[in-house]
Amino acid sequence: MQGEARRQFLKDYSRIRRAEGRGSPDPEYYRALPFKDLSGLNSAQWAIRAASYRHLESRVLPAIEKEIGRPLDILDLGAGNGWMSYRLSLRSHHPVALDIFADQSDGLRAVRHYPQPFPCVEAEFDYLPFADASFDLAIYNSSIHYSTDYVHTLTEVRRCLRRSGGRFLIVDSPVYKRPEHGERMRAERHEQFERQYGFRSDALPSIEFFDEKTLEALATELKIEWTRTRPWYGLQWALRPLKARLQSRRPPSQFFILTGRFRNP
Repeated sequence: MQGEARRQFLKDYSRIRRAEGRGSPDPEYYRALPFKDLSGLNSAQWAIRAASYRHLESRVLPAIEKEIGRPLDILDLGAGNGWMSYRLSLRSHHPVALDIFADQSDGLRAVRHYPQPFPCVEAEFDYLPFADASFDLAIYNSSIHYSTDYVHTLTEVRRCLRRSGGRFLIVDSPVYKRPEHGERMRAERHEQFERQYGFRSDALPSIEFFDEKTLEALATELKIEWTRTRPWYGLQWALRPLKARLQSRRPPSQFFILTGRFRNP
């Protein structure tokens, strides 16, 4: 990530997050996440994160834990305030929280509020400061859509995963059936930011979504075996595609938990 572009991205990101009311001086706010938003300011978004995490905890992690047979070394990519690393540590795993945003309210410095310590690293997920084969599992925590090059990003995480059993999860990143629907979402999002904040929040050319063609191309180029499961986000979420068709709007994104495993060459 270019230095000036990174600085502008972080400046824009911080401004948006503060305007959204992220963070709290109360440690209990962080310890309740993702299941409760004690601030009441972003409850709908946290409800999505909570549903994803419950699905991860009940439907995805148990099989990985059984296969590895010991506490997992987990890289939490895009950890934000560290809530997922905290939850994983409560399951007796060994997480490392990584993010480029080190803010004391909404970034890595907020981990001081958790009673259970875990390592934090301020770094980009395209340039991971870890030795080869350091982790059993990497989780892109609502973050990989900030990548500017999925091949580069996933090649780097492949280096850090153990060849026996290592895999990565993509959680809470939007997936579209067709790329043009994602491109429309991205344009709408930038227009919304410009109206609301006075800038487009596009200092970095982030991809911002997946589509089925891209997932297939990544599987071929990087020899990834994908599996996916779909969390239940409630009836209103399930009806979004129908409402979009009735209103002649673009199809909404889908959220899956995507599990990727690199096939050995």
